[in-house]
Amino acid sequence: MAILLPQQFFNLPAGVGKSYYENLKGGTNASVTVQNNSANPVSLVLYAVNAPIITYEIPAFDSLTIELARLLVAALLSPAGGATFGYIQLATTDF
Repeated sequence: MAILLPQQFFNLPAGVGKSYYENLKGGTNASVTVQNNSANPVSLVLYAVNAPIITYEIPAFDSLTIELARLLVAALLSPAGGATFGYIQLATTDF
C-alpha cells in the first residue's frame, strides 16, 4: 500500500539546505517528486541504506521524479548563487 505524504513547499535562501523527509528506522521504499519553480537550479540529495549518497540537480523551471529503495533522508540544497523555491512530495510504499 502506498502512502502519499503531504506536499511541502520550499523557499530556500542561497546556499541553504534542508531535510524534507527522514526515516532512520532502516529506510523505506519511496518515490520523490521535486518541482523547481525558481530561476536557479536546486539539488535533491538522497541517502539510502547501503548506497552512496545520490545528488540530482533539477534545472530552473523543471521537475524530477525518482524512485528508490530504502530511503533514509531526502533533502534539498540551493546553490550559492541564488535562492530556490518550489515543492517536494514523497510517496512511500512496499514496492
